[in-house]
Amino acid sequence: MSFLLVTNDDGVDSPSLVPFMRALSSLAPVRAVVPARERSWIGKAITRFEDIEVETITRDGFEIHVASGFPADCVQLGVHSLFDDRPQMVVSGINLGLNHGLAFLLSSGTVGAAIEGWIADIPSVAFSTGDLHDHGAWGKYAWTASPEALWDRAAQLSADVLDSIREAGFPQNADVISVNFPHDAETATPRLVTELALTGYDSIFRAAEPGRYVHDFSGSLRVPNKMKGTDLDELANGNVTITPIRLTRSAPIDDAFRAATERR
Repeated sequence: MSFLLVTNDDGVDSPSLVPFMRALSSLAPVRAVVPARERSWIGKAITRFEDIEVETITRDGFEIHVASGFPADCVQLGVHSLFDDRPQMVVSGINLGLNHGLAFLLSSGTVGAAIEGWIADIPSVAFSTGDLHDHGAWGKYAWTASPEALWDRAAQLSADVLDSIREAGFPQNADVISVNFPHDAETATPRLVTELALTGYDSIFRAAEPGRYVHDFSGSLRVPNKMKGTDLDELANGNVTITPIRLTRSAPIDDAFRAATERR
């Protein structure tokens, strides 16, 4: 039987990693390739000009391959380099923070790893959880919360959602699936298939001193006029959102643009 390839962007020390692997192992064999440290907001970056070092460790009986690169590097290694067979699915997460809406989805290393799985022609799902209203305070709690208080519950919910996706069959018109849920969600929490909210954001850097800027997401999130039925809308309602994403769609082109730009 082929395996589930687990990765994340929060690194080997993520408190969600071992509970997630344990929950997923009830569905299929699990192998993990994860970054050596947190690699959030990295998208689908690939290492080119540096070597990637990989070491193997064991935690709570699970073998984990730890790579010096990015989440997408981990998927590349897990699919093409480290094992003799290919995974049946790439499972990325559980991310410490929501990846709802287009702006966060495009920035997310968790989702970027799933996209790398899609490039390898492997069904890929990204899982993220957090607090929609106060990520800063919740994030500090999430890194120190006991597994029983948060991560065992989140892992069981994620495994149950993944089981339903596998049973239904990966949608033919989807490239990746992004699953988000409130940090207090349980397996009984309602789940809805949603559209992706077409969000944007404002400033994410703060001047620390002349000529030096640091990441500080204190700007506002720009939300679309159409919210009903989106992942952002249903998360605000306390629901689990299952959002199939298509990456290969070309934009429709009007005749005026075509006439002004084409040369035959």
